[in-house]
Amino acid sequence: MSIAVEDTTAPSLSARRVRKRFGAVQALDGVSFDLNPQEWLGLLGPNGAGKTTLMSSIAGLLRPDEGEFELFGQRVSPWASSRARALLGIVPQEIALYSLLSSRENLEVFGRLHGLTGPDLYQRVKWALGWTGLASRADEQIGGFSGGMKRRLNIACAVLHEPRVVLLDEPTVGVDPQGRRKIWHMLDELRNNGAALIHSSHQLQEIETTCDRVMILDHGSLLASGRVGDLADTLAAGLKTVTIFFNRPPDSLDLGEGFLIQGRIGEGSVRDAGRELPDLLARISSAGLEVVSLEVSTPDLEAVFSGLTGTELRD
Repeated sequence: MSIAVEDTTAPSLSARRVRKRFGAVQALDGVSFDLNPQEWLGLLGPNGAGKTTLMSSIAGLLRPDEGEFELFGQRVSPWASSRARALLGIVPQEIALYSLLSSRENLEVFGRLHGLTGPDLYQRVKWALGWTGLASRADEQIGGFSGGMKRRLNIACAVLHEPRVVLLDEPTVGVDPQGRRKIWHMLDELRNNGAALIHSSHQLQEIETTCDRVMILDHGSLLASGRVGDLADTLAAGLKTVTIFFNRPPDSLDLGEGFLIQGRIGEGSVRDAGRELPDLLARISSAGLEVVSLEVSTPDLEAVFSGLTGTELRD
């Protein structure tokens, strides 16, 4: 069952100036963004940043105090309407399955809740069992399944009705590396088949590896949005980090402003590695040192995240 949309040129999902307060806590403070068709968008933020409130508001579980959401150019009104629910797939962080039922029975239950019946339900359940790699265990009770198997089934139950926008809250938490790769492959297939994804996670490497773009929330505000490389360049003002390993600790070595030397390691920043590295290497050679290894790197997502939100632990 595929749900038609009025405007296929509009963003899959738009948020406009969304605000939500819980007592003295401003959980969302004027958040606005667009999710493009077939885009895989990563949602990041420390604990208490507003990620869960935003996802719950999109899903219709919370009503914002201000602002609005649009699906394919159509305002979501009335709130959490049947049409909006048909266009959305919601994958919760907690496993939402019936442990005494089999994979097939769980899929049939959730399929019916999404309005599927008859041949449509049969075909979608058959597809889901193949998609998750659970066809050979379709009629086993899931109580004895591994965490990764349950996660895959949890996702399948949320997308049986072929939603155009899928919300994923920590979809790989507690899953081993092989299981995560299988889930990433499943999600990539969803995206290739036309769905747009919002993927909330604390696993920065996962977001950096899989997502087209990231949004970083903190204290209810959208701090940054963009491709990881673009955010890193903006944060670092175009600078690259240079790390040099010497054959011994230098007696005296000046590599210029901003370079720190501790023991056998020197570290600093350059803007143009091709132009600046020859001078650095000449200074090192003049000091009677040898370079054991040299690394030039741009900031990764962890550096961007820490630079924007701070490094302190948030409980």
